[in-house]
Amino acid sequence: MTFSELGLSESVLNAVEDAGYKEPTPIQAQAIPHVLRGVDVLGCAQTGTGKTAGFTLPMIDLLSRGRAKARMPRSLILEPTRELATQVAENFETYGKNNRLSMALLIGGVSFEDQNRKIDRGVDVLIATPGRLLDHFERGRLLMRGVEILVIDESDRMLDMGFIPDVERIASLLNPNRQTLFFSATMPPEIRRLADVFLKDPVEVSVAPPASPAETVEQSLSIVRSGDKRAALRALLRDQPVKNALIFCNRKRDVDVVAKSLASHGFDAAALHGDMTQSHRTQTLERFKNGELKLMVCSDVAARGLDIAGLSHVFLFDLPYHPDDYVHRIGRTGRAGMRGRSFSFATPEDGKFLSAIEGLIGREIPRFEIDGIDGETVAEDDGRGRGRGRGGRTRREGSASGSGRGRAKRESPPKDETPAANEDAPKEDSPKAAPAKEDAPKESKPRTPRAKRSDAKPKTAAGKTPARRREPKDDTPSGPGLGDHMPAFLMRPARPKGKS
Repeated sequence: MTFSELGLSESVLNAVEDAGYKEPTPIQAQAIPHVLRGVDVLGCAQTGTGKTAGFTLPMIDLLSRGRAKARMPRSLILEPTRELATQVAENFETYGKNNRLSMALLIGGVSFEDQNRKIDRGVDVLIATPGRLLDHFERGRLLMRGVEILVIDESDRMLDMGFIPDVERIASLLNPNRQTLFFSATMPPEIRRLADVFLKDPVEVSVAPPASPAETVEQSLSIVRSGDKRAALRALLRDQPVKNALIFCNRKRDVDVVAKSLASHGFDAAALHGDMTQSHRTQTLERFKNGELKLMVCSDVAARGLDIAGLSHVFLFDLPYHPDDYVHRIGRTGRAGMRGRSFSFATPEDGKFLSAIEGLIGREIPRFEIDGIDGETVAEDDGRGRGRGRGGRTRREGSASGSGRGRAKRESPPKDETPAANEDAPKEDSPKAAPAKEDAPKESKPRTPRAKRSDAKPKTAAGKTPARRREPKDDTPSGPGLGDHMPAFLMRPARPKGKS
């Protein structure tokens, strides 16, 4: 089958031919005719099978008839990550170069003003992540009732990242008579229930069993201790003919640690994760795609949908928590019929995750061993400036699970060996300890007992001395109360009661 048999227009066919594509993939061959008919489509296919072109090509033909209005997009494509949204935008530019369709990309990390200018002019295709789209809507910059086609891409990833409530809210703002295209790499029960909510009498297309890895990827797995992973990774990178590679970690901070560790050992490596600024992420990804960067250590932000031509290797520094993510990670290589290799590291504590992965793919991942790396090898550099300890021994992790974050705890000497720090130790044992008072009394004048003064100032009930009264200016000694001078009115005899 050729693209010309799918019912696409001449302008789109010319763009596809210029891009170098001759035959449609199975998902494209099944989905494109249904999308052109205007019906809802539920598509399920493994990553790397061309789902993006399966909805972009027919959308270009459908949108070529009509005109966009200010702040009222005609179609909306929701993507879970900025990188995937950017890639879909690039596909529209490639396939729609012969059509005059306007497009806007709404992702975080980019100025609102630049995006507002495109929306105000009117766009035929709006590609967005859910959060940034709602930001524009709440600011009053978008009118959503004009959307004719809604595409929810990588739906299972949307579910994993917690975007489904936002997607449901966005869908409630759209025209209920729209056409909805729902694509996912896997179809768990939760995704199928969501599809029943968003779609009306959909046509279901599926070209491969859910979460089956591509046959063009040669898989291998090595069981190593957590502290040995960095050394094992460096050994593989030196041994394998790596043209370019993605290295996946589960946590963002581990992405930075591994990237810095590789760079410190002379490897051409950089990090990519969601906490980086958008400009930095875009620059790093462009360097990697252009061949300026050989190794990219990343989180799952790069596991879905990113098409990197000619990727030779994928390394799973950590086994993913969800077995489906294993398929998506290794699916970055072995694309477009090319051969690829994946190497995974599992610790002895990863048995649960490994069993789930092998149960999902239906076979055991072939094991391999790395020269010089075994269960007894101690940890080397962890990327945080912690090198070998004294005596040539490397520092071990502080936990039994080998998390790589522990630090050797310094043992304090016994108290009897450190008299300066022990209050119970005898003071005479220390050369700096002061002698006892009875052995060396201080040479000082004997203290004279304080004479009991008869004129001592009285104290209050709380035991405090009252404030000092100002002394009289003359030299007359002051008596109690008013002093020696007694006013005359106080010397008058008291009158008997009842006499005036």
